[in-house]
Amino acid sequence: MLPGLFETYVDLHAHPELSFQETRTAALVADQLRALGYSVHTGVGRTGVVGVLEAGAGPCVLLRADMDALPVTEETGLSYASTARGTTADGIESGLMHACGHDVHVTALLGAAALLARSRPAWSGTLVVVFQPAEELGSGAQAMIDEGLYDLAPRPDIVLGQHVAPYPAGLLGVHGGPAFAGTDSFDIRLVGRGGHGSRPETTVDPVVMAASTVMRLQTIVAREVAANEAAVVTVGALQAGTKDNIIPEEAYLGVNVRSFDEAVRARVVAAVERIVRGEASAAGAPQPPRINVLASFPPVVNDPAETERTRAVLADHFGAERVIDPGPVSGSEDVGILATAARVPIVYWLLGGWDPVAFLAAERAGTLDRDIPSNHSPRFAPVPHPTLETGVRALVVAALDRLGSRADEGAAAARTA
Repeated sequence: MLPGLFETYVDLHAHPELSFQETRTAALVADQLRALGYSVHTGVGRTGVVGVLEAGAGPCVLLRADMDALPVTEETGLSYASTARGTTADGIESGLMHACGHDVHVTALLGAAALLARSRPAWSGTLVVVFQPAEELGSGAQAMIDEGLYDLAPRPDIVLGQHVAPYPAGLLGVHGGPAFAGTDSFDIRLVGRGGHGSRPETTVDPVVMAASTVMRLQTIVAREVAANEAAVVTVGALQAGTKDNIIPEEAYLGVNVRSFDEAVRARVVAAVERIVRGEASAAGAPQPPRINVLASFPPVVNDPAETERTRAVLADHFGAERVIDPGPVSGSEDVGILATAARVPIVYWLLGGWDPVAFLAAERAGTLDRDIPSNHSPRFAPVPHPTLETGVRALVVAALDRLGSRADEGAAAARTA
């Protein structure tokens, strides 16, 4: 392992920061990149960091990692577990944790940046490393684009990146085509007319309106999406009222949509809005519902040809048995925006992070869902070894393949991790 890599990971894990609040993380990243000889731009997309390293004429490769943590109180029991607390943009105070592995992503990209800087005589072209804020809000990538990412750094020929997942450490998951679901999140306010519970005839009950809406939303996937298409509609929040004998004025729904195809996505989103408005009208609501879009970003669609190229080079380096096709992942990512904004292909893969022995035992027992915590769990704890080394080497190998490295020096750089 590169000197200092584990220490960097422990530091990042112990000091998580929420979306658009990643000031300490950004400062650490910027300092390390400057020390490596990168041209560094800070404050891109509020807290994002961009490093540029040039080595003459040639292709431009962009490597990306996200930096933000989650409002989750850590329960891993690790010696370096986070005890940090913070306040979300909604004003909610919570414990903070890198429960989605972004500390792994940042550490691996810093390690790759170091090796690629060290091996610069072995390649030609331009390397752009992007440390992105606010992936968890789905708005960090767009914020960097809006604040001139591709004015500060050259437009890449390809975007590469990875996301840690609850697979055995040392394993890589590469899937061509739609790889991560697009997502649309809505904050919905249903407006009724409140009153006393003993006289419901004088009210328009938003609780009943909300209940009808929730049930009707479940018919979208069952009756409006074909069996060979994929979509998920989840009502993750339903809030209304303060007391059993008071009919409230409003009810709140939090709705999330996941999909892999833009046409399906558009159809499902339209159905959500149609049903919400239709149920309000059917209930005689005095006002139309208020539908606010909280987050909206498209599926990550890995370029098939570039994905196969990446799979082949990773399999050659790590061994074919360590590179699998996990199929499409229903989780969502905004990294694809960096590629679509530049009109270039993307390859984004999964990085296994779980103790292989524990994973195998759970798999044999049929208890993976119970015993292997997923991303966003307060018990999500990737093992640093060999997760970090694998993440560094995967980024280096994929980047050098595009930058046209000389085989001897390029292979040596990848092995150094």
